[in-house]
Amino acid sequence: MDRSQHPVLRYVLNLRWRRRWPLIVAVALMGCGGGGGGNAISDRQNNIAAAISDRFQAGVFEDATQFKDRCRAPRSGYDPATGSPFPDRQGTSTDENNWLRSWSNDLYLWYDEIEDVDPNDFETADYFSLMRSFALTPSGNFKDQFHFTVDSEVWRQQSQGGVAGGYGITFSLVSPSPPRRIVVAIVEPSSQAHNLGIRRGDEVIEVNGFDAVSASGGDTVTDLNDALFPIEGASHDFVFERTDGSELEVSMTASLVTSTPVQNVQVIDTDAGPVGYVSFHRHIATAEALLIDAMTSLRDDDISDLVLDMRYNGGGFLDIANQTAAMIAGARAEGQTFDAMRFNKKHNDFNPLTGLPLRPTPFHFSAAGFSATAGTPLPRLNLDRVYILSSARTCSASEAVINGLMGIGVEVILIGETTCGKPYGFYAFDNCGTSYFTIQFRGENAMGFGDYPDGFSPANTPQVEGVPLPGCVVADDFSQPLGDINERQLAAALQYRDNNTCPSMASTSDDRRERIPRQRRNDAVAEPFWMNSRIEIAPDPGSTAISISKCRSMNSVCARITSSVTGRSAKTSLSSSSFRRSITATQSPQ
Repeated sequence: MDRSQHPVLRYVLNLRWRRRWPLIVAVALMGCGGGGGGNAISDRQNNIAAAISDRFQAGVFEDATQFKDRCRAPRSGYDPATGSPFPDRQGTSTDENNWLRSWSNDLYLWYDEIEDVDPNDFETADYFSLMRSFALTPSGNFKDQFHFTVDSEVWRQQSQGGVAGGYGITFSLVSPSPPRRIVVAIVEPSSQAHNLGIRRGDEVIEVNGFDAVSASGGDTVTDLNDALFPIEGASHDFVFERTDGSELEVSMTASLVTSTPVQNVQVIDTDAGPVGYVSFHRHIATAEALLIDAMTSLRDDDISDLVLDMRYNGGGFLDIANQTAAMIAGARAEGQTFDAMRFNKKHNDFNPLTGLPLRPTPFHFSAAGFSATAGTPLPRLNLDRVYILSSARTCSASEAVINGLMGIGVEVILIGETTCGKPYGFYAFDNCGTSYFTIQFRGENAMGFGDYPDGFSPANTPQVEGVPLPGCVVADDFSQPLGDINERQLAAALQYRDNNTCPSMASTSDDRRERIPRQRRNDAVAEPFWMNSRIEIAPDPGSTAISISKCRSMNSVCARITSSVTGRSAKTSLSSSSFRRSITATQSPQ
């Protein structure tokens, strides 16, 4: 493809001259003696450092550690995750770009598909957007749809505690482009939204006085995204249309909200035996203890089948996915491989982030210590099949649950819609206060399968994009609470379990529904990428498995943004090592 004609690249490439003009002016001032005298030795040192940073030769990459923590705007004070001073020192945006360039060349899964462009020509955010592959899957979607950044402190709070700025609402972008349909999917218990009377199924029709359904234009879309996915302290006015046709007008101010990732645990009595149901919304640290409690309760109720509702689960920690699958499969998973990581061809034998040999990750049968006591034995349901409720938001670590179970012969029955398609993952990396997420590995199950870039699809999907699985295509049903046996997806799962049939397409579809496009239109609202992620955990640099020098040589800030979890290594047989589960800022996201 002609690079100048690429719809994504064209805009970014036009920015290079916008940045080059200030450089030209600065050089002219230096040549004229502008800017005054100054300390000659200090100036000479700065000029030498600048010469190293500004030097660019295509195909030649300096070690990324040369540029690590050299920041255009260094942070001061102490890192709340570690209690240590921030490592930032004065640098330039070119330093930050050079770090991204070398880091991506070392670790990006498709590093040889990145076009090597001059880091002097771009602002850092624009440069990072180029450090990826623009190749397409067989269905025409971008192979890499998950290349993003998050403020490091925001990422630490969200990934470890389930804390994020918001109102306590999860919105479903049923149709993100005009005529839009933006529906409340989940309301967190006791949240601001819940206390104001907002409920599942309410639809956004106005935001800050403008029409949220039909409005277009860049500024309007930006305002809409800002209102739907707000920062802490931001206030916005909403008008909702209720399921009964009435309207609800509210004003909400975003605050830090702690999400409840596991909800609606219940047992449904049927003629063929009891069926367990669990709504599982995020693979975050707090989910570990909640999942253990849920599965223990269902085990004690002697369920014969499980419906795991992951239609809104965009992913998160891969070890949480591992534990979830292990609890479902039980004895069948003992000693089996859950996931095997495949890095780029520079790293066939060793994990480049930990320095440890690449070995398949077995199913884990004890808690890692995210929110449950490390080493706590996990309950086992010992099921031969599982029903998964899905949507386009079922992503990454959620898909790893599906793939991991398939790899050991557990039948996965998919009820809902095609999943997002993200067999990839990453370690988060922090540099200068930004968490960078770039695809670094692909996961494969015990059968060596991990090729699902277009997701998994129920077998009767009219136009199957993903890997077909037994089950039924059923649109989300916002008219009923999650866990209600009359809700379309859950009802379809119970019907399929009863007689292996699917409801008619007419009764399970929504003619107003539009699958969220992989390549978004300019007038489409879009949820943050970090909501869809598969995150690996880097070991504590103080452990016997990896030294601090090795950690630094791999360009990872291993002590950054930690969740202070101890226990076994997820990647080795070392049983006595104590590991800190680190999110080093790299989205999200797989």
